[in-house]
Amino acid sequence: MGLPAPSSAFSAEDYLAWESTQLDRHEYLHGEVFAMAGAEDRHVTVAGNLYMALRQHLSGSPCRAYMSDMRLHVAAANSYFYPDVLVTCSAQDAASPLVKTEPKLIVEVLSPSTAAYDRGLKFGYYRSLDSLQEYALVDLDSRSTDCYRKGADGLWVLHPFAKNEAVSLASVALTLSAEQLFADVLET
Repeated sequence: MGLPAPSSAFSAEDYLAWESTQLDRHEYLHGEVFAMAGAEDRHVTVAGNLYMALRQHLSGSPCRAYMSDMRLHVAAANSYFYPDVLVTCSAQDAASPLVKTEPKLIVEVLSPSTAAYDRGLKFGYYRSLDSLQEYALVDLDSRSTDCYRKGADGLWVLHPFAKNEAVSLASVALTLSAEQLFADVLET
């Protein structure tokens, strides 16, 4: 999360109107607006690899994959986010060209500045989405992925995938090899 945009508190409506005129993306959280920082090559490449695999896998289905330019509204948190990748199968989302509200899967590629937030507070906000079935966090440094899946009992269970293990995204029935996920990403 970046620094707040210079302004007093925005209403959600003011944020949406203002954001539509901006060159850079900004997340909205409880009346505050935060500029989104640019991402490094590894981050963008892994997010792109995920998006491409999901897009191809979901082709011909009612589900759609979106990259980081698609806004997600989390009403319970009075917030708008830009996840790295999201998948929705919702007819309501299909009819909404600018904002999605019913994701089935959200993926965040971790960066040092956002990892704790993505694992903690942001995941808490995302968990308020009834439609969300799976939340995946890709760690670039360790080349591991933590997938949290919501069980029938409503509890979230961690399914960790270590370096060089294939990652199973159960919510969309897709398994990605480590080679697919980290294609064109150099080891550091």
